[in-house]
Amino acid sequence: MRLSSLADYAVLLMRSAATHCGGARASAASIAMETGIPVPTAQKLVSLLGRAGLLKSTRGSGGGIKLARPAAAISLADIIEAVEGPIALTACQEAGAHDCALEGRCAAESHWSGVNALVRGTLEQVTLASFIARPAPRHPALMAQSVNPHAAAIEGALS
Repeated sequence: MRLSSLADYAVLLMRSAATHCGGARASAASIAMETGIPVPTAQKLVSLLGRAGLLKSTRGSGGGIKLARPAAAISLADIIEAVEGPIALTACQEAGAHDCALEGRCAAESHWSGVNALVRGTLEQVTLASFIARPAPRHPALMAQSVNPHAAAIEGALS
């Protein structure tokens, strides 16, 4: 599983918007330059994130963008869903999707909603504010749930 480049760029753009002093507005072009995101992509993201209620945008002199609410009140789930739609690991779990040939007789279908809820719940717990803080915080629940002792040892060696 991998996030799209657009979702990754959205997190970068939101992080940049959050770091501007005192809620000052910044232009999409200046954020694009600061982050390395192509200007047309930054403009598209500003539109998507604005429609989702995550950014406020003002045109004209003194205009620009800023967060619509505090960084601590914006989760990674909010940002990802703003650009990719509902978080669903399989097509059968997407809202309104009925394009699976195994629909109605798949033994795994009922389990995917629980998996999706866990993934979304984890992403909801990670706030934009935590992306601003340095160093990046470790999520203790993820370390405690590790079922692979080798993975836990590698994780510990990297920290």
